[in-house]
Amino acid sequence: MTFAPTLGRWTQRLLPIAAALGVASIVPASHAAPDQPAASDSPPVFAYVGTYAPNGQGVYLLRQDPQTGALQQVGVYPSVPNPAQFAISKDTLYVGSESPKHGEVAAYAIDRRTGALTLRNQVDAQGKQTVYLGLINNQRQLLVANYGSGSVALFALAQDGSLGAASDVHQSVGQPGAAHPAAAVEGSFAASDHNGPHAHMIAADPSGQFAFSTDLGLDRIYQWRIDAEHGKLLPNDPPFINASSAGAGPRHFVFGADGKQLYLVNEEASTLTHYRLDTGKGTLTEAASLSTLPPGFKGTSFASDILITPDGRFVYVLNRLHDSIARFAVAADGSLSWQDDTWTRGSYPRTLTLDPAGRFIYVANQRSDHIATFKLDAASGKVEFTGQYTPVGAPSQLIFLR
Repeated sequence: MTFAPTLGRWTQRLLPIAAALGVASIVPASHAAPDQPAASDSPPVFAYVGTYAPNGQGVYLLRQDPQTGALQQVGVYPSVPNPAQFAISKDTLYVGSESPKHGEVAAYAIDRRTGALTLRNQVDAQGKQTVYLGLINNQRQLLVANYGSGSVALFALAQDGSLGAASDVHQSVGQPGAAHPAAAVEGSFAASDHNGPHAHMIAADPSGQFAFSTDLGLDRIYQWRIDAEHGKLLPNDPPFINASSAGAGPRHFVFGADGKQLYLVNEEASTLTHYRLDTGKGTLTEAASLSTLPPGFKGTSFASDILITPDGRFVYVLNRLHDSIARFAVAADGSLSWQDDTWTRGSYPRTLTLDPAGRFIYVANQRSDHIATFKLDAASGKVEFTGQYTPVGAPSQLIFLR
């Protein structure tokens, strides 16, 4: 979650970045009326970007060129404060407010022809600083993680996608983790928020029967059984496991293509941990951890996000301050090996997203106020910068309408 001062590789701008970042209402980005889809032989591909104030003005609507990967701004929608976190269904965008004062979740109806948003309703997130949203149970329920308060919650969703009341809320308690990450590289001063509970992510496994949530502040991974019928999260046995190392700061995770592996990024230690998932019990067993930084690197960096290709062959991790995309190959047994890294072309990369066609990866560079576009070679897993920047103020997350 850290907002440490930037020390990364963004020492010069290779291309000028447009200053106009939108206004507090819909701003057409072309001569086409905002309520009409752009002329094309195929349906338009839309994406939404969450942002942080004051640079970010709300939820940004973008249109993708599927051939080049280029993104064009269509409009900006004012939303809850710091609308930085998303989950999306076929016709509803869920937006989480990463406000340190009060957490909220809003539901927006999506016009699939134009990408336009209309507010359905919004509810209390049952905590502060909402940092993760995840749909479960065939998109009939929503999981929420609140970083500021260290709570996780489960919400029912109405037939039209509107948010119902929270059906379950759990508040983490326990001793904070170590102030300094034991597994960090030499010279690292990475440390943040080991001062109490800080839930960072919650998501269901591929079967939908179990869920896992990370707590950066307590250095724990919680294990849950999902009672979808009654809208409950039931502690598994054991209810949690400790992080892979003291002060590691577990953050985001993905599941392997076979549904039997889980790969988790530790923010403070800048490590990637491989866990094996018992699909019958819904519990994790640690296998191995690797640094997300290149061999020989010394100093401070914070790992942020993780992405796995649909075929499960490659895993990508973002490093903030080092400002890189680390690429890992996945072996047949699920084990990982570091391959290389690529500069993000910006400062403090927060998230990375693969487009629906699997051809482009987009990196939200928070402190340089843009999204950088990379082409993905599906065979080798290598990424190459396309030269394209999309100006967005303090971007947090990009999500595609599929």
